[in-house]
Amino acid sequence: MRSIWNGAISFGLVSIPIKLVNATENHSIHFRQIHLADGGRIRYRKVCELDEEEVSGGEIGKAYEDADGTMIPITDEDLAQLPLPTAKTIEIVAFVPADEIDPLQMDTAYYLSANGVPAAKPYTLLREALKRSNKVAVAKFALRGRERLGMLRVVDDVIAMHGLLWPDEIRAPEGVAPEGDVTVRDAELDLADALMDTLGEVDMDSLHDDYREAVEELIAAKASGEAVAPSESQEPGGGKVIDLIAALESSVRAAKKTRGEGQEDGEDEEAGAEGDMAKVHPIRKRAAKKSTAARTKSTPKETGAKKSTASGSSTAGRATQKQRKTTSSSAKRTTGRGATKSTAGTATKRTAKSATKSTAKSGGKTPAKGTKKTASAPRKRASA
Repeated sequence: MRSIWNGAISFGLVSIPIKLVNATENHSIHFRQIHLADGGRIRYRKVCELDEEEVSGGEIGKAYEDADGTMIPITDEDLAQLPLPTAKTIEIVAFVPADEIDPLQMDTAYYLSANGVPAAKPYTLLREALKRSNKVAVAKFALRGRERLGMLRVVDDVIAMHGLLWPDEIRAPEGVAPEGDVTVRDAELDLADALMDTLGEVDMDSLHDDYREAVEELIAAKASGEAVAPSESQEPGGGKVIDLIAALESSVRAAKKTRGEGQEDGEDEEAGAEGDMAKVHPIRKRAAKKSTAARTKSTPKETGAKKSTASGSSTAGRATQKQRKTTSSSAKRTTGRGATKSTAGTATKRTAKSATKSTAKSGGKTPAKGTKKTASAPRKRASA
């Protein structure tokens, strides 16, 4: 890496030759200004206001503008005569705990590299002393024409220096805090703690600039002539009065879902119990009726009656129900339903006797096919 400053670290009577190297870099995408009509680049030129002529860098000097607009010229020779002991030296003034440095003061970071072989031993001594003391060094140094404040600390096996703002350059936060007394309940704090625990920690190396990647993809698509699809617009999330408790609870659930955490054991057991109960089907009453009817149908076979006699009796019963609606309930039980074993057996015996008498009168023929003759015997019996 290219050094931007050469000097030494003044550590008491110890002098450590070092080179200053930028520890950070800017990955922001920069754009040029162009003329929309023809695409020509717009450049800024240094022009004198008096004669309106462009001037080169060698003809440009420095001046201080007074409050009334007067320009006071300042030359490099004038600045060189000023006492600046830190022009080529990083002068350590104190060693303090790291938590005494306000992060608001931190500015650009640099790496300090040992300049040459003789600098290796004192460089390592300062590095190990900072490690063992768990402190940082506060130093003064001059860079780009001004004196600055710095903080030296150890990063891996290298001494790094953070540029610090001077204490009078930090503005007081007056009028920034919310106005009035705001009360926060314990339940809200508990939910905030739960959200913090759910989000947990993050690997800093995994964080990246999503917007910069989107701009790079846009530039690549435009360069290749591809059509750029508009992205989905997102509604601004600020400025709305929300239920803080509901928002915290939703945030905890969303964080658990994002991190792949499943439901709790109690929820799984309840879901499983509901699924098992949904599979149970109660026994319907129709099945009992069918089994009773089946037992009733099998009763004529047990009593030894003939199939023709049973068919004749059922036919006679249906004819009687059509012609006379006022038939007694005993005749209906005999010819129709046959619900119980005792009633079915009695009706079968009576029907068998009547069928035997009608068969004897008709000449001993079994009325298997002719339903009219078979139905005449019960009709006469009913009329009598």
